[in-house]
Amino acid sequence: MQSEVMFAGFGGQGILMCGKVLAHAALEEGHEVVWIPSYGPEMRGGTAYCLVMISDKPIGSPVVRNPSHLVAMNRPSLEKFASVVKSAGIVLINSSLISIDAGRTDVDVIKVPVTSIAKELGSVRAANIVALGAFVARSKIVGFDTLRHCVHEEFVNKNNFLSLNLNALEEGKKAVEMPAEK
Repeated sequence: MQSEVMFAGFGGQGILMCGKVLAHAALEEGHEVVWIPSYGPEMRGGTAYCLVMISDKPIGSPVVRNPSHLVAMNRPSLEKFASVVKSAGIVLINSSLISIDAGRTDVDVIKVPVTSIAKELGSVRAANIVALGAFVARSKIVGFDTLRHCVHEEFVNKNNFLSLNLNALEEGKKAVEMPAEK
């Protein structure tokens, strides 16, 4: 079975990092993986997105018109990509920055105030890891322990950010374990 996860937002939100860590976790679990980053020439502030394809079989093509899931970190990304997510997929919305709904009833819409949670933890820069933790906890696309291990490996040499990001991962998980936001 193959799943595709699109992470989208603006440059500087750690969109590509989310995809990279998820791809690493999927590799650790023995899956076939493709990670395709994309960003505008502006980088910081411009549109950024990436696609992670995870499969139990070799991946024939990296071209995906309709991803299985979307993690939208800003409103333009939700507006652009929500309509192309496959039915029964997950659309995670950063409700700190996005006040609208996905406009879909055939997908699992999760609203998590990831930016606010990251601020409470001490740095808005951890919002991407909050979102990643929430998405993986809901989708179970990879094991949460595997994801935790990969976040640890990503930040182990960045002592100032290791505990922040591990805490962000856990807070993301907690956010989706609580009753869903309406």
